[in-house]
Amino acid sequence: MFVDSHCHLDKLDLAAEEQGLAGVLKQAEDQQVSHILCIGIDMENIHNVINIAESQPNVFATVGAHPLYQENQTPTKEDLLQMAEHPKVVGIGETGLDYFYCSGDLQWQRDRFITHIEAAVQTDLPLIVHTRAAKADTLDMLVKHGQGKLKGVLHCFTEDLDMAQQAIELGFYISISGIVTFNSADELRDVVSNIPLEKLLIETDAPWLTPVPNRGKPNAPKYVVDVAKKIAEIKGVSVETVAKVTTDNFFKLFSKAKK
Repeated sequence: MFVDSHCHLDKLDLAAEEQGLAGVLKQAEDQQVSHILCIGIDMENIHNVINIAESQPNVFATVGAHPLYQENQTPTKEDLLQMAEHPKVVGIGETGLDYFYCSGDLQWQRDRFITHIEAAVQTDLPLIVHTRAAKADTLDMLVKHGQGKLKGVLHCFTEDLDMAQQAIELGFYISISGIVTFNSADELRDVVSNIPLEKLLIETDAPWLTPVPNRGKPNAPKYVVDVAKKIAEIKGVSVETVAKVTTDNFFKLFSKAKK
């Protein structure tokens, strides 16, 4: 069985799907995707994320505010702590730093990141980190504000091997998306080849980043299998091995999530 460790079910065009959300989940189940983590990225719609998780036994949720959207409401630590009490909320984020798409004075991003880190430490829930072109600040803030008590995942990883290894030393997992199947992703494939499978998760980041061979179609949790196939090819192991190990990794990290 596979786990899609990071997707946005609330952002899918469910009106275009036969049977809506139920159809998306049935298609995933048919591909042996047994569990899905629906990631919160904006406070304005966070209740939709939680409601989806509440309605589906094999879907879990996280709560957070994405680092790309300054105009969106920034949660307080108290907001995050309160929402984290929900039994289906198993992580804090998506949060982090993005210096690739954002420029200028980004102190607002760093302040938002700190709030999420502190909430993750206080709740003992994993932190879901988005990081682009912000290696030094991301690692420094995880060390400084995590106080050695932080665990989590660098999601949709596209940075270098050194960053991955430093994050693993801090207690983080590295999550691989459909980008690993892209023709331009040789550097990422090299990173994957050098990271122990026991430190990897797989994800779709749906509805974005559809993997080969389904480029051009909206992404969906069913395509996480294509990510697993590429990792199996890179590492020279069976797809079944990737499925088992990454699923075990998911439930080890997100210990509040129950099979």
